[in-house]
Amino acid sequence: MFLCFNNESTKKWSRLEKKVEFCDLEQGMDNRKKKWLYLIILAFIWGSSFILMKRALLGLTPIQVGAFRVLIAAVVLVLIGFKSLKNITNRQWKHIVVTSFLGTFFPAFLFAFAVQKIDSSVAAILNSLTPLNTLVIGAVLYGFVFGRRQYLGVLIGLVGTVFLILKGAELHPSQDYSYAVFVIVSSIGYAFNVNILKRHLGDLSAMTVTVGQFVLLIIPAMLVVYFSGFFTSFNWGPASVESFGYVAVLALLGTGVAKILFNSLVKIASPVFSSSVTYLIPIVAIIWGIWDGERLSIVQIASAALIMFGVYLVNGKQKKSASK
Repeated sequence: MFLCFNNESTKKWSRLEKKVEFCDLEQGMDNRKKKWLYLIILAFIWGSSFILMKRALLGLTPIQVGAFRVLIAAVVLVLIGFKSLKNITNRQWKHIVVTSFLGTFFPAFLFAFAVQKIDSSVAAILNSLTPLNTLVIGAVLYGFVFGRRQYLGVLIGLVGTVFLILKGAELHPSQDYSYAVFVIVSSIGYAFNVNILKRHLGDLSAMTVTVGQFVLLIIPAMLVVYFSGFFTSFNWGPASVESFGYVAVLALLGTGVAKILFNSLVKIASPVFSSSVTYLIPIVAIIWGIWDGERLSIVQIASAALIMFGVYLVNGKQKKSASK
C-alpha cells in the first residue's frame, strides 16, 4: 500500500490543494482482496505501535505520549486535508465528535498508561477484545445481524487470546494487570467507533472522516500538553529526544495513516471484519517483543495460530441488518 498525492485540480497548485488517497496496488482490485490487504497493513502498523509506545515512555510520561501522539497526527492531517471538512454536514458532526474521543483521544492515553505497567505484547493481546465488543454493540444498538460462522470466529479468537493472556501472566507475574482494564475500556471505545462509522458516516470518504475527527482534537491535545508540565520539566537530552522521535513515528503512522486506512476498511467490510485487525495485532506485537527481549512460549505460538483461524471464520458472509 502506498500513499499517492494527487492535485484536486490543475488550479491553485501553489496553495497545496492536495488530496491524500490510498491507491490500490493494482487497478481494479475487488473489495474482497482490498479488505484483506488493508487488514494486513493495519496489523503491521498497529502491531508495531506498542513497541513504539514502550520506547517513547522511556523519556516521556504516559500523558505526554498520548497528547503528542494525537497532536502531531492532527496537525499533519488537518494541513493536508482541511478542504475536505466542507463535505461534513451538521448532522454528521455529532457522530464525528463521538468517534474522535472514543476511537482516538481516550485510547491514546489509556494505552500509554497500560504499556507502562504491562508488556507491550500483552496490551496488544488484550486489545483483541474489540471484535467481541463490536459484535455485541452492533447487535444491541445498531441492529446488525451476524451469522453463526462469525460468532464462532469471534469466540475462537477470544479463546486464543485467553491462552495468550494466561501464559503471559505466568511468564511475568510481577506485572500489574490492573492496568489491563485500561486496554479493555479502550476496546469498548473502538467498538463504538467502528459501529458508528459504519452506520452513520459511511457516505463520507475515509480522509474526510479522519480529518474531521482530528480537527476536533487539536485544542484538547494542546491543553493536555500544556498542563502536563512538558514545557517546564522536559529534558532535551539524547534519550528524551529519541523518545520524542518514537512518538512522532507513532503519531504519523500508527495514528494518522492507520486511521485513514482503517476508515477505508470500514467502508468496504463489515464492522466485525474491520475490528478483527485486533486479532492480528498481537502477532506483530509479539514479534517485536521477542526482538526487544520479551519471552514467547510454545503455547503463545499455538494461541496465535488459533487467533488467525478465528479471523478466517469472522470473514464469513454477513447477513443484512435487521433494521435500517
